[in-house]
Amino acid sequence: MKRIASAILLASVLLAAAHAQKREEQSPCGDAQTQAELNMCAGRKFKEADAELNRVYNQLTSKVEAPYRAKLKAAEVSWLKYRDDNCDYETALYEGGSMRPMVYSFCLERMTKARTAELREQIKELDEQ
Repeated sequence: MKRIASAILLASVLLAAAHAQKREEQSPCGDAQTQAELNMCAGRKFKEADAELNRVYNQLTSKVEAPYRAKLKAAEVSWLKYRDDNCDYETALYEGGSMRPMVYSFCLERMTKARTAELREQIKELDEQ
């Protein structure tokens, strides 16, 4: 009887954990209830992505030979302007609305993660040479 109760308890815990994970995948902001909480969550998600981008960018610059570092820096500066302008465009529909900061931050996060993946590929190519 003890084993059955333990198995039921374990199954309940696993189902609860799976449900929480699925909810996190569906809503990256978990239990955020208000627009202000959603905006803050989106801002945190972007900051995390930006920190990872900076880490990978610095890793790449350490691998790139001196003559190419200036080109990489120029490309990154141009990309940052493009990202910001693109997200500004994508969120123009929400201008003046309370959810614009959230949509803007999620756009920044999405584009930043894509750029991080590009830089990781460049690191991989350099490592294979």
